[in-house]
Amino acid sequence: MTDSNAALNAFFKDFAQNLGRLQKGADVIAGIRDSDVDVGSTPKRLIQRRDKVELFRYEPEVEQRIDTPVLIVYGLIGRYTMADLQPDRSLVRSLLAKGLDLWLIDWGQPGRNERWLTIDDYVDDYIDEAVERICRETGHEKITLLGICEGGVFTTCYTALHKERVRNLVLTITPVDFHADVDDPAAHHGFLNVWTRSLAPEDIDRMVDALGVIPGEFMSSIFSLMTPMRSLTKYNVDLVDIIDDKDKMMNFLRMEKWLADRPDHPGAAGRQWLRELYQENRLFEGKFELSGRVVDLGEIDVPVLNIFALDDHIIPPTCSKALAAKVGSSDYTEIPLPGGHVGLFVSSKSQGALTKSIADWLQARDG
Repeated sequence: MTDSNAALNAFFKDFAQNLGRLQKGADVIAGIRDSDVDVGSTPKRLIQRRDKVELFRYEPEVEQRIDTPVLIVYGLIGRYTMADLQPDRSLVRSLLAKGLDLWLIDWGQPGRNERWLTIDDYVDDYIDEAVERICRETGHEKITLLGICEGGVFTTCYTALHKERVRNLVLTITPVDFHADVDDPAAHHGFLNVWTRSLAPEDIDRMVDALGVIPGEFMSSIFSLMTPMRSLTKYNVDLVDIIDDKDKMMNFLRMEKWLADRPDHPGAAGRQWLRELYQENRLFEGKFELSGRVVDLGEIDVPVLNIFALDDHIIPPTCSKALAAKVGSSDYTEIPLPGGHVGLFVSSKSQGALTKSIADWLQARDG
């Protein structure tokens, strides 16, 4: 057989195999309904609702082993379902399996009606009310706060201003020094910081004044542009590789569902987030004010666990590690984990380490 005939035979063999995979993949996709792509499915009970903000308590899965209740606070930029993406890759389920009494704030889907809400409202009103209700329901005087990303900034501010209600503060992928990426040795770290600092303040004002919100679709496009090759190839390369594997296809679709469910960010809070924190770095500089009070990180004297992702291009590790120089606690722990901003929560490898780190740290400080 000539070389050309061998190459032709190999081509047709590969073509037939790929055609078979695509046909099987079509059958897989045809059998999946939107209702099958379930995210945030861990059972929970609604405790209170105010405006669009809801407080939930997760149903226990094992006997409670850690006494202090834990409140998960996600940010306004995304949805909390990243922490409960699917049963086998869920921080929520994993923590429940460790015996935690787990609570959650769901910010809902803000719109133009929430255009005037500020970070002051979210920290000093909604979070404070949730903490008070948890204490009333459980009989505790203090709780543990578990903040994720922007939610970590909220819980950091709350602890600084209301430390009498906080027993422990756990932070994950949380920015504190929004300018620390300038000296970060990794070139791919801090894309979001660089882009945000490049915005003209008046353009931020125009967007918020005109729309009342920072649109979720707008932020989705920005995040996609930060990893352009990943965004370009996930539908025509990654998807083709898994198209005939239903389990992997479901994982892919759950992630896409979470990405598509990005809420609008309330305008006034967004203005603070972009201008006062990202551009002016007021939190780290000790100039950030909420409800007329300066947020002094030195006032945080409760135990603090600060977890960050080593390959996080959205919140670079240096932006999180900066808390160590400012916090007033003598019980401060840093844990770097492999993975990126989202991978820390959805990767089977890093997620197991994340759960163990949090549960072990809390267990050592319980009671």
